[in-house]
Amino acid sequence: MKGTSVAGVGSVGFGRHDESAGSLAGRALSAALADAGLRRDQIDGLVVQIGSPRGIDYDEAATLLGLDVRYASQTWSHGRFASTVLMTAAMAVECGLADYVACLGVFRNSPLPPYGEAGRADFAEGMREGGGAHAETPYAGLAAPIGGAALATRRYLALYGVDRDKLGAVAIAQRGHAALNEAALKRDPMTEADYRASRWIVEPLRLFDCSVPSDCGTVMIVTSAERARDLAGTPVRMLAYQGINAGPDEFIFGRPGLGINQADVFDYRPGTARVHAELAIAPADIGTFGCYDGFTSQVWWALERFGFCEPGDAPDWTQDGRIALGGDLPVNTSGGHLSEGHSNGWGQLAEIVTQVRGRAGARQVPGLRLAQWGSTLGDSIVFGRDE
Repeated sequence: MKGTSVAGVGSVGFGRHDESAGSLAGRALSAALADAGLRRDQIDGLVVQIGSPRGIDYDEAATLLGLDVRYASQTWSHGRFASTVLMTAAMAVECGLADYVACLGVFRNSPLPPYGEAGRADFAEGMREGGGAHAETPYAGLAAPIGGAALATRRYLALYGVDRDKLGAVAIAQRGHAALNEAALKRDPMTEADYRASRWIVEPLRLFDCSVPSDCGTVMIVTSAERARDLAGTPVRMLAYQGINAGPDEFIFGRPGLGINQADVFDYRPGTARVHAELAIAPADIGTFGCYDGFTSQVWWALERFGFCEPGDAPDWTQDGRIALGGDLPVNTSGGHLSEGHSNGWGQLAEIVTQVRGRAGARQVPGLRLAQWGSTLGDSIVFGRDE
């Protein structure tokens, strides 16, 4: 799959959108087509991340968007599959199933009750894994994602003897990035005192440790690198991939060993990331890192999983501006879920494309050559310029 590129990106921005998911998808697709210099009738593939009731299912999307596709796919309606959507599109292109694949990250959270409430339209789907999709324990009242995240964070803090207030460095760095992003929902300054004064949601996680709810409408168009070079836009190569991991030690909100209901793995040591080995690069060669940050602690775990620092070292490694613009490894330069708005990773992926293109303005990482997406579940894509 080395020969695939992101040819176009379109987004409607973040926040509350008083329009249908179909309308959001239509506006985002039009923007992505314009960015790539493509016609609508050239799109012959469609991969959707979030379906009904939060988003729009692939069949309805194709009809409403006026697409006649020969390949379609759709992931389960959870936030972890943004990179899987792009990888599936790349595989479809490489296998000759489609030439131009529209990847939809479109959903609305604003009309729905909070996660964990039985009145939420997708509550039953969230519980279909028995103990809950995020290793919650419903009989104890932990029926929302923050329950599993708080348990994993508490375990991590105890395991490595970490001061929980060091999480503030993650929230503060990403708020600084959001201040430079007009599309971000939270742009007001955040000090360490502000962070520590924010109220508890589920200890040890505070309000500013949690992502900002948002509606999302983002479309990315994937095609072969050869076709992309002939388009009017500025393609960005997808250079290496690795997928989501699954197994008895895996846990959505932590790296192996942190899931309360998972097997005990206290000596976890990540090996060399496959995306780094494939490209014969080291973590130090990555200029910016984008990761899924529903909660601040997820940034620590993603950094550790991909070898930027050793297990237990991320709390110290992320201090003193190291993950802020101007630091060794700027992380989530658009503000991420914590400040730009929760987009299931689509905002971070779109930002990576913008960064590689050199169009991030005041947020631009100078001399950027390689950018990486990676999450706590081990999925990753390395992006680079189409030389």
